[in-house]
Amino acid sequence: MVSITGDMSPLHPDRNLALELVRATEAAAIRAVPFIGRGMKEAADGAAVDAMRAFLTTVNFDGTIVIGEGEKDDAPMLFNGERVGNGRGPQCDIAVDPIDGTSLTAAGRNNALSVIAVSDRGSMLDASAVFYMDKLVTGPAGVGVVDIRLPIGENIRRLAKALGKPVDEVVVSVLNRPRHERLIAEIREAGAGTRLMSDGDVAGGINAARHNARTDMCVGIGGSPEGIVTACAIKALGGHIQGLLWPRDDEEKQKGIDAGLQLDGHVYEADDLVKGSNTIFVATGVTDGQLVDGVRREGDHVYTESIVLRGASGTLRRITSEHLTSKWL
Repeated sequence: MVSITGDMSPLHPDRNLALELVRATEAAAIRAVPFIGRGMKEAADGAAVDAMRAFLTTVNFDGTIVIGEGEKDDAPMLFNGERVGNGRGPQCDIAVDPIDGTSLTAAGRNNALSVIAVSDRGSMLDASAVFYMDKLVTGPAGVGVVDIRLPIGENIRRLAKALGKPVDEVVVSVLNRPRHERLIAEIREAGAGTRLMSDGDVAGGINAARHNARTDMCVGIGGSPEGIVTACAIKALGGHIQGLLWPRDDEEKQKGIDAGLQLDGHVYEADDLVKGSNTIFVATGVTDGQLVDGVRREGDHVYTESIVLRGASGTLRRITSEHLTSKWL
């Protein structure tokens, strides 16, 4: 396998790997379908995990999961340190979330995704000791303009100027959580609009960074694994991402310190979250959303929509697939 850097050693994720990984996110999304709207988020997640793991074993790469899912809420896991792939391809760090938005899936709401992000071995920050991260994400206009250390109102004004639009046309995505009540009030006091998300801040961050998206900025405290995954996508979109780890208590703070993470106001820039631009992000819609359509079943066929983002080439590709229902459900 030829790497994207042109040498012959199987050290780097390449374009062929990106397309192989789509099979794993498609499988996870399809397997979650029977649980959409059924109020069974653990069952949905378990089905997606099993499907993703099964397909990852067939992929031509030597992957180590750096950011797994499930530890936060005792859900089924693709665990940190798990080796995936057939071992005969590029050596990669992996971040997975078989369903980003299990609550969305259980409720039958929009914006649930199945997600995998990949980068070169040793390039992905292992932030698993601290489960939450305060994030700021924008598109390319925010690079060198906004900063997570500034008040949200100042960042809104700066971004509005860079975008060439009035402040009252700026839209900011934020998770609808009690911890964000003051943040939401400050966004509105600055004159901007809000788009409140019930879950799924990976999609929220990517939508804020996309060209001609409906939102301009995504802010607030969400999962630290989701922050790493989002950073892989932002590399392909040329956008801006910063993060501050947010330990919930002194015990978690000490775990972060013991793991070598930097706390107490340290800002993780994009290259701290994922080094370099040799990243791949793939996502398949579980339920409909702004980023991709969800899984759709029509008689003998199941339809999926996925996106593939490659940092090395700065491309976003959409993949629509038709599957025989008899093979899946």
